[in-house]
Amino acid sequence: MDRFILSAFADEIDTDLKKQMDVLKQHGIGYIEMRGVNGKNLVEYSLNEVREIKQKLDERGFKISAIGSPIGKIQITDEFETHLELFKHTLDIAEILETKYIRMFSFFIPKGDDPAIHRAEVMNRWYRFISAAEGRKVILLHENEKDIYGDTPERCLDILNTMNCDFLRATFDPANFVQCDVEVYPKAFTLLEKYIEYVHIKDAVYSDHHVTPAGGGDGKVKEILEELNRNDFNGFISIEPHLGDFQGFKELELNSDESSNNTEHGERKFAVAVKAIKDILLKIEKENC
Repeated sequence: MDRFILSAFADEIDTDLKKQMDVLKQHGIGYIEMRGVNGKNLVEYSLNEVREIKQKLDERGFKISAIGSPIGKIQITDEFETHLELFKHTLDIAEILETKYIRMFSFFIPKGDDPAIHRAEVMNRWYRFISAAEGRKVILLHENEKDIYGDTPERCLDILNTMNCDFLRATFDPANFVQCDVEVYPKAFTLLEKYIEYVHIKDAVYSDHHVTPAGGGDGKVKEILEELNRNDFNGFISIEPHLGDFQGFKELELNSDESSNNTEHGERKFAVAVKAIKDILLKIEKENC
């Protein structure tokens, strides 16, 4: 379906950028949500090194859908100034890679603490992110993630409404909501719908929170994409397999080979994840013919 543009966390295929691009080409995917490159997080590279990465991407015809940054993925009690400088560096990386999207988080809350205790500091830090990004032609994407302030739809909405910023939007991750025991659809989706700019494609099961390919869990991936389609959503849906602990992986493989090395294993897991989302998109397309 043309309105949904497939991207992927290619570092789940392999650490090597060339291998990542080789496999993505096989699956007809031309965008990367870039997180890990050659064994290191993208934001850890110098700007000159990022320019070299951009040249390699250009040579193969790949573009960056978003920077899958770790910004905001520290404890709310951790020192912030160094982290803010890393965010400013990430803004420069986004400019070099010609992407307008930066995926971000809203800080881990100490175990046992009521998140409300830390709300003021979360908002203060996010105001500083917003201030640093002003005029940079980027869209900051807050992702719902387990154990951060914005791990429930209500607190995600709190951040989005409080910032009241036209370049702050939401990355919607169904599996992460499942792992927080939240009703993904319709509850979380309806609450955040007007802010959803970007979608992560993975699924999970309420019973033990293990991740599955799209459609194999309780994340209502098909229903969410159907709703987005009805609402004329146009944008990226980014495959984030996370199938390292998927219990049913062997059963889904067509040609399972226990002797395969880790690189092949990552490629095979990625193929399962791609097939799952493409099957869902095909079903939606047929139902709307």
